[in-house]
Amino acid sequence: MTERLSSSPADAVRAPTAAPGRVKEITSVSNPIIKDIRALAQKRHREESGLFMAEGLKLVIDALDAGWTIETLIVSKAGLADSELLSKTAARVVALGADLIEANNKVLEAVTRKDNPQSAVGIFRQHVQPLGRLDFGKDGVVVGLDRVRDPGNLGTILRTVDAVGARGVILIGDTVDPFSLEAVRATMGSVFSVPLARASEADFLKWRAGFKGLVVGTHMSGAVDYRTPDYAAQPVLVLMGNEQAGLTPALAESCDRLLRIPQAGRADSLNLAIATGVMLYEARRKALTL
Repeated sequence: MTERLSSSPADAVRAPTAAPGRVKEITSVSNPIIKDIRALAQKRHREESGLFMAEGLKLVIDALDAGWTIETLIVSKAGLADSELLSKTAARVVALGADLIEANNKVLEAVTRKDNPQSAVGIFRQHVQPLGRLDFGKDGVVVGLDRVRDPGNLGTILRTVDAVGARGVILIGDTVDPFSLEAVRATMGSVFSVPLARASEADFLKWRAGFKGLVVGTHMSGAVDYRTPDYAAQPVLVLMGNEQAGLTPALAESCDRLLRIPQAGRADSLNLAIATGVMLYEARRKALTL
């Protein structure tokens, strides 16, 4: 096989006609390539490189099928002999021009920070689109998340957005990184199917001024039952606030309607991911059939 000159996963994006990638066996966690990959656990390195990790063969295949750019695939050398699917995926990645690293269990444990790592870890290039390019369609639903901080919440919301057929997620303000290993795990692969946009609050409000659809938000002071609006007749943006503080005053003011999810028990609030799921299934209710 033809070898590429670079040995780091932080290479430039390859052209579609890239030569086959390089295959290399690595057994030491102190190898410079492994050190570069392990650094992707830190947000700063993900931002600098534009890369992130996806752990597990299913997630790797989901990403490849969705057309995401893979830079490096780390696989269990022992697993290659036991899994035909793993071997085929490794060959597929090399043919795309990405590097293939055959590693022992110790290296995989170091990369994933888990005692029982899965047999494959993909290093992919991040993809976030401009806010103005989100496609709502005639009656699509998009979720706007204000300063969500928990990677599990964010991952679960992305998975729910995917499940109901919503059109995307807007991350507003200082949100948790959707490409952290924890968030990617929680999406169960939906991070590769859900369009993502990022915006500061100021930029979001400028964009919102030109948005012609319905903007609703859940709020403790909301006086409208979340089941009341007609979501099916127009594009809809559902704004959900920070886990502790809710929506900022400016974002709440930008809503056409402030909604409330009724509660009968003693709990004073719902988990953000649960509340978002309730909102999404109602907003998409007329479009969902068995």
